[in-house]
Amino acid sequence: MSSLYEQLGGEPTIELLVTKFYHRVLADPMLAPMFDGIDPDRLEQHQRRFLAVALGGPNAYQGRDLTSAHAHIARRHGLSDLHFDAVLKHLAATLRALNADESAIAQVMTIAESTRSMVLGRSAQAAVA
Repeated sequence: MSSLYEQLGGEPTIELLVTKFYHRVLADPMLAPMFDGIDPDRLEQHQRRFLAVALGGPNAYQGRDLTSAHAHIARRHGLSDLHFDAVLKHLAATLRALNADESAIAQVMTIAESTRSMVLGRSAQAAVA
């Protein structure tokens, strides 16, 4: 059986997904301030690598665990479930815009939801071992 990464179209799709996803996120007035001062190219590169691993693709992710990576946003902007839900909404909308299968979208959303505690700093467990 192929991985979710492969089902979605592999590297080209993940690259397009991340680019379009951040267009949506950065256009969201609630979320955009959280990315002030962050290099968007570097952010997208990390997100592409992280998603590849999370969706069963190649492991080239060398970033920090999710708790550490989001700690400064949590401190500076009060990162909350409201923000996380907005990000999930943009992720699902982006996948739908790319004509992803609803079953694949549901699987991606389950994986994304599984990171909530780590992103919001409720767990020190690393997301990628």
